[in-house]
Amino acid sequence: MLSDLDLPGLHAYRSGYREPEGFDAFWDATLTEARAAGGDPVLTPVRTELRTVEVYDLVFAGYGGHPVHAWLRLPAERGGPLPAVVQFHGYGSGRGGPYDDLVWASAGYAHLLMDTRGQGGAHAGGDTADPVGSGPAYPGFLTRGVEDKETYYYRRVFTDAVRAIDAVRTLDTVNPARVAVTGNSQGAGIALAAAGLVPDLAAGHFQAPFLTDIRRALAVTGTFPYAELTGYLGARRHAADAVLSTLGYFDGVGFARRAQAPGHFSTGLMDDICPPSTAFGAYHAYRGPKSIRTWEFNGHEAGGAQDVADALAAFRSAPAQEIEER
Repeated sequence: MLSDLDLPGLHAYRSGYREPEGFDAFWDATLTEARAAGGDPVLTPVRTELRTVEVYDLVFAGYGGHPVHAWLRLPAERGGPLPAVVQFHGYGSGRGGPYDDLVWASAGYAHLLMDTRGQGGAHAGGDTADPVGSGPAYPGFLTRGVEDKETYYYRRVFTDAVRAIDAVRTLDTVNPARVAVTGNSQGAGIALAAAGLVPDLAAGHFQAPFLTDIRRALAVTGTFPYAELTGYLGARRHAADAVLSTLGYFDGVGFARRAQAPGHFSTGLMDDICPPSTAFGAYHAYRGPKSIRTWEFNGHEAGGAQDVADALAAFRSAPAQEIEER
């Protein structure tokens, strides 16, 4: 059954998100500091039995200069710089193994799959630590440092995402004017943040995005991971104002208002993890050219492999962008 508004209601819905003061200044300072920490990406070839795809372990400097791992996959046969896709994975997952996620390289792209720091213990394995601690937190990642925007876990993750794009653009094998982002669930939320923070991307695909229209999500779903926030606030009642203030700096609706690249959204109308109204909240706020595809009888998987096919088609026609100096 429907977990949220019906389709006409979704098209009529507009998010009640209120942008906090200093949103842009906070992110400008965060990214300036991270870029100043510097460090060139390090590429190490990975020996595999693959014949059509080359795999590299890429380590780049993320938030605070911390080392972040990613898989770089390239088509073995290539002639000149390639368009690139930077992908972010779902909640609790890691980058997995070198044989996973071969679609994008097989389609002719340079494919960078970023490890999300501190994750990878629940699903596909990860290799990137998060050396920054936090105060009291509900089990999971969503509440780590959540009472202050300076210490919040996703400040580090979203910064890592921007630095992943910076890193891939330095590679001789990549056309820096044709870099797109993609992800599912948490990965879509990270991709949406990157699209709002990097103005010259070629395209973005956001499947069942997490961390968008967060206040709405807390009101209409009781499932995890959002239940981490409600559980935390149930125990720390006095912290609600601080927590909700912090989340305003990390809400996908705020990033959507700044995103300029063509953006392609997808949501399942039966999704009770990332409710479809929260995807529509970001979609309606999205600044750039946009489309959204809904799946009437699907939940958090949204369109599954069909969404990947849609993204492949959309990215193939994405125009090159003028790169801004940073």
